[in-house]
Amino acid sequence: MSSQGPFGSLSEDGVSSRPDRLTVLAFVNDPASEQVLRDSLSEATTGGMDIRRGTVRTAIAAMAKLQTPEVLIVDIAGEEQPLQALGELSDVVEPGVRVLVIGDSAEVDFYRHITRGMGVMEYLFKPITREAVARHFSPLITRKALGQDAARGGRVVVIIGARGGAGATTVAGNLAWMLGVSAKRHTVFVESDIHMGSGALLLGGKTGPGLRMALETPDRIDPLFIERAAQPVAERLHALASEEKLTEPMNYAPGAARRLIEALRVRYNFIVMDVPYLPMACNRELIEFAHHRVIVMEPSLASVRDTLRLLGLPNGPWQPQSPTVVLNRHGRPGGLTRKQIEEALKVKIDVSIPDIPKQLNESANFGEPAVTVKGPFRQAIWDLSREIGFVAGRDEDGAAISRTSSSVAGMFKVLGLRGR
Repeated sequence: MSSQGPFGSLSEDGVSSRPDRLTVLAFVNDPASEQVLRDSLSEATTGGMDIRRGTVRTAIAAMAKLQTPEVLIVDIAGEEQPLQALGELSDVVEPGVRVLVIGDSAEVDFYRHITRGMGVMEYLFKPITREAVARHFSPLITRKALGQDAARGGRVVVIIGARGGAGATTVAGNLAWMLGVSAKRHTVFVESDIHMGSGALLLGGKTGPGLRMALETPDRIDPLFIERAAQPVAERLHALASEEKLTEPMNYAPGAARRLIEALRVRYNFIVMDVPYLPMACNRELIEFAHHRVIVMEPSLASVRDTLRLLGLPNGPWQPQSPTVVLNRHGRPGGLTRKQIEEALKVKIDVSIPDIPKQLNESANFGEPAVTVKGPFRQAIWDLSREIGFVAGRDEDGAAISRTSSSVAGMFKVLGLRGR
């Protein structure tokens, strides 16, 4: 995006090319946003990052005395005259600085005015998430865009269990239900295990031969094939799963997984995939070409070890952020504590699901997703939905009020789909 307006236009000879500049200087006025920026941008700022507590007014006072950084992030939430404040900020920074703004307005006209009229490079409204910062801010800091392939179409989320039995299928199935049924976004649940997968059973859905056909004969994949292969669970939730004979192994065609993903992204807003990490080409491709990886672990030493190995995998071409870590069965008797796990992983747990075996066992046995029942499990799945790029609130009755991104522009361009 070219930036024209009070902040000037970005030039290769401008602020960004001068080696004496700090890469990122940020002023944010709440601890949650500060932590999100630290977690999201630490790897993107090779030239240094300084995050300070304060508002846009704090930034104006500071920038009158400090050198202009390459990227300046300011928080205008709560500011009575945000446009005036941004205008004042432009008077004390050098032309060409990349200005990124965080605020509390979700108005499209406001977004257009500050980005097209004032030269702000991007704007996110609160509450911001690691995923939103990685998707919208990081490319403007690193100058490494994800490309049009990643931006057009539905969002692909892969759920990986650190070990068998960690609860990845339960998390994936309930996340798909929440997105498709509660939030009414067109969603498909994909169960990569065509022999022993239980995701469709959890959702009360049907299996069919479509997934195996797609992975063995990708030339058959087209819009009509997708419509017939994905079995309906609800009006806006479908399942793509198979239940093949154990004596019949799959003859995977290399490249079929990516072709299937590309076809699903044309039809669905969200593709939630339950994929165990096994040394198989199919699983590796499904994981590689997801937008977001979610690792589900349990509070055990073996799970910590395998989570560390999964965190060490390189990101795929569509993955600007590190994986989201979900701690399942938190508080299980005899299990490790959250503090012990975070110290071992050297990363924070993003979402914690308490140990509630009775509720989840009943849910699995009756084919009724546990996310339909109010309580800590549903709250955890809602928290996870924000991590993977879905921003949702609730009205007084607890119904979903959905948005697809905390970037106003993201509402229209990130998914590349209309609300069908």
